[in-house]
Amino acid sequence: MTPVTASAPANHATILDTALANFGQAAQRLVGEIPPEILAEIRQPQERIELRLSPRLEDGKVHTFRAFLVRHNFALGPSKGGIRMAESVTLDQITGLAMEMTWKCALIGVPFGGGKSGIQADPRRLSANDKETLIRSFARNAHRHIGPLLYVPAPDMGTNEADMGHFKDAIAYSEGVATTRGCYVTGKPVILGGIPGRRTATGCGVAAITRRALARINVDAAGATAIVQGFGNVGSVSVECLDHLGIKVIGVSDVDGAVFNPAGLDIPALFRHAARAGTVGGFDGGRPIDGRELLEQPCDVLIPAAAAGQVTAENASRIRARLVVEAANGPTTPQADAILRERGI
Repeated sequence: MTPVTASAPANHATILDTALANFGQAAQRLVGEIPPEILAEIRQPQERIELRLSPRLEDGKVHTFRAFLVRHNFALGPSKGGIRMAESVTLDQITGLAMEMTWKCALIGVPFGGGKSGIQADPRRLSANDKETLIRSFARNAHRHIGPLLYVPAPDMGTNEADMGHFKDAIAYSEGVATTRGCYVTGKPVILGGIPGRRTATGCGVAAITRRALARINVDAAGATAIVQGFGNVGSVSVECLDHLGIKVIGVSDVDGAVFNPAGLDIPALFRHAARAGTVGGFDGGRPIDGRELLEQPCDVLIPAAAAGQVTAENASRIRARLVVEAANGPTTPQADAILRERGI
């Protein structure tokens, strides 16, 4: 197998670059404890698949999309990981995410390996019907790579509970059964066998770990300040839970705008605005601010809950938070990690 290598410039590290760099640092600490050939083996993905999807959409035309599925490791069980939908999805990105899932599952002791899949499309530019058609197309084309002993999917950036319901139905149809043999499509609606609380679990976990981390540095959560980058499933739930814990959220951003108020944002009002406008941008409870500038405002906690590579070697020296709580996949590059560590963040 050709080794998976990183090639991006230092200031523009990809998810795969970050995953490989973090693995390399961990491997150095394990020299002498784990044979080098084992470290070399688990560094590489077991399987990388590229698919072409050609669904007919509402305009009556056949559209072509690229899709990827990576099983990084399945030594502990079937590969587990979400289905990402974004124009920026690449095979290397999905490989890096699958690798990170291997470590996550192993660290918390669940019997899964690491996997991930992705569809190269912008969900915001698809109607609800076209998105369902695309999800079903992916399920039909990938179903031979998916199953309780192979790969267990879930929602990720750009996908949600409804998508998993469509995905489960399409898998069952492809196999000629009324429903899937087992509940291995996770993150689906509760009415289809999903788990209550699953959608909010990640965001609530971010808030819980933030409170514990603040306690470690002797900062009372009540009155502490936080800035959250991202207002999707993870970011929005994190904001809500932080507010419930008494942590003052002073800045929030999404892909279309950002708002900042050092005195604290009215979170219920912010949610009402976002529901109407589709973005936190334009909220009159604070001043508009550039999303990159928001990351550099003084606060106790900075929570990147959007995309990868947001805290970099270029801006890490200007971060003025006491804690960076990572809620996205690989939001801090290895070079930025070193700078933050030197600064005591």
